Amino acid sequence: MELKKTLIATIILSIIAITTWELYWRSQGLHPTLSDEKALWAKERAKLENATKNDIVLIGASRTYFDIQKKVWEKETGIKAIQLSSTGSTPLPAFRDIVENTNYNGTLIVGITPAVFFSTTYPKAPPWHRIQSKVDYYFDMTYAQKANYFLSVPLQENLVLMSADEEEWADDIDLKSLLRRVDLGKRTEKIKMPPFYNFGDVSLDRNIAMSKRAATDTAFANSIIRVWHFFGRTSPPPDKDTATAFFMKDVEKFIARGGNLILIRPPSSGGTRMAENKFFSRERFWDSLVGLTKVKSYHFEDYTQLKNLTCPEESHLSKEDADYFTKELAGILMQKKAITNIKTN
Repeated sequence: MELKKTLIATIILSIIAITTWELYWRSQGLHPTLSDEKALWAKERAKLENATKNDIVLIGASRTYFDIQKKVWEKETGIKAIQLSSTGSTPLPAFRDIVENTNYNGTLIVGITPAVFFSTTYPKAPPWHRIQSKVDYYFDMTYAQKANYFLSVPLQENLVLMSADEEEWADDIDLKSLLRRVDLGKRTEKIKMPPFYNFGDVSLDRNIAMSKRAATDTAFANSIIRVWHFFGRTSPPPDKDTATAFFMKDVEKFIARGGNLILIRPPSSGGTRMAENKFFSRERFWDSLVGLTKVKSYHFEDYTQLKNLTCPEESHLSKEDADYFTKELAGILMQKKAITNIKTN
């Protein structure tokens, strides 16, 4: 009898604690969103196994992820894009996976964020490891991991307190992240990284859009800008030649089997754009890559309707502007006949 009472009391206290914690974070303006975890990427990657010549695949860093909205893309082209971009990642490992582990020869759109694309080919470097770990997870995923993911989705979609990121430096609100933020006075890092809060809403079809807070709250957007500037100051110099050589091997293979490769340069603005102009000049990086690949290439600065778009935190478009960018980009690609496998009604 005592055990039953204890169990009931424990359940009631747990419900009260969880409810209180959930309501607190909601009062801070947060809302439930899916975690952009490896399992979600793997779920999207599985679509490649049955992809045809008429499909479109997207790879790149977070700009390609944020700025191309899947529903708008499908509305404009009639095709559901397969989104395999990864935040803070070079697209090179994803491209190598497609070339070596699939027979896909449809349209592949590669987003170029110079600071990430040309960063490295070192396997343990974060821009490389971040996406390579997703590729590895896809091939090594166990049934238990699959079950755990599908069981967690309803919780992620309905509870703010489940919000978390796989990155150790992300300032999320799950217990692990909160404990990691406790300053015990024993940190040895010379330069402390600014707080980095989640600013994207992820959906089950692996679409991400900038949160309203990031788009409208200048102070919050500035906190993200400080992180970009921190990365800019602390990142090692680019390894342009090695990254380009690695990419070109897969470019040749993909084109040889009939693939349609397209390069795009999504927008950036403010101090981030100024830094890119200084350290990743268009002539030396973008133009050089385009000249080597000789594939269809589209830079946002070359189009009147795109060149003046402003990123709230200097690196990604708001949901509204991402919808606009997606619509205009799809129109440009169709007008230029860069994509011709459009479904008609």
